[in-house]
Amino acid sequence: MELDIKYRGRTATTQDVEFINKLIADNPHDSRRALSIKICRQWNWVQPNGAHRDMVCRGFMLALHRAGYIRLPPPRIRVNPSIYHKKPPKVEVDDTPIESTLKQVMPLEFRQVRRTRSEPVFNSLIEQYHYLGYCQPVGEHLKYIVFAGSRPLACLSWSSAPRHIGCRDKFIGWPMSIRKQNLHLIAYNARFLVLPWVRIKHLASHILGRMTRMLPGQWNAMYNHPVYFVETFVDTERFKGTCYKAANWIHLGKTTGRGKDDQTHIANRSIKAVLGYPLSRNFRKHLCGSLKNDQPKSKSRSPGER
Repeated sequence: MELDIKYRGRTATTQDVEFINKLIADNPHDSRRALSIKICRQWNWVQPNGAHRDMVCRGFMLALHRAGYIRLPPPRIRVNPSIYHKKPPKVEVDDTPIESTLKQVMPLEFRQVRRTRSEPVFNSLIEQYHYLGYCQPVGEHLKYIVFAGSRPLACLSWSSAPRHIGCRDKFIGWPMSIRKQNLHLIAYNARFLVLPWVRIKHLASHILGRMTRMLPGQWNAMYNHPVYFVETFVDTERFKGTCYKAANWIHLGKTTGRGKDDQTHIANRSIKAVLGYPLSRNFRKHLCGSLKNDQPKSKSRSPGER
């Protein structure tokens, strides 16, 4: 029987509660993490790349614990959450103004910097010069710095897509059950920054065009599954989204301004334009189909390459 507990798309059942309570009773010395790993193994609760959904499982257990359905052991390590919100240390880069044509700075190098020595540079530049600052992505994500020679020109980050965006889901045409299954096949452009001292006409749209061609293969190399669609939000009170439009991104609609965990149904933040870009001609077939069909296609072309 289903309970009134839902976490990250999973609705708790009485069978779940019975299983977890028995697991806790049979392993009285296990930590919360050890219990979550055992649950992931028993339920085959894994990410597309095979890694356990450990943090999701722990959140699910905590929701059951707070509702009184289970009794978790006390946390072993108490960590001050503020340590996760420290601003990235400032990294100095050459900020001499660049004003030239796109041809003059070619060729550009797109460097994926997550888990590399250059990642602190990315974090620092986003914190210093992006109006939203730096926020550590959760889940699958990639970070890029675009270089002209040794000088950084721009930064982009891509992460797991938001669970539900009404206009996007209507555009794709998938039902809720398929969305939950295939949401990992969409990437979200969380940050895009052209450094403020860079003045190069058409640079931003050129970067977006290049990125959408290389992202599916690099995402597949990192996470063992492709992406078939990308999306982003544009705060229209600040920006017009010109570079996305020039790169043939599609205006899908607007956000509700309520945030992902809203319970009030009242707008409490700025309403943003939702833009999307298909990475495959058959993107709806991939996104609306079953997981067994989600294999990367060779030599696929995006709509912008037709």
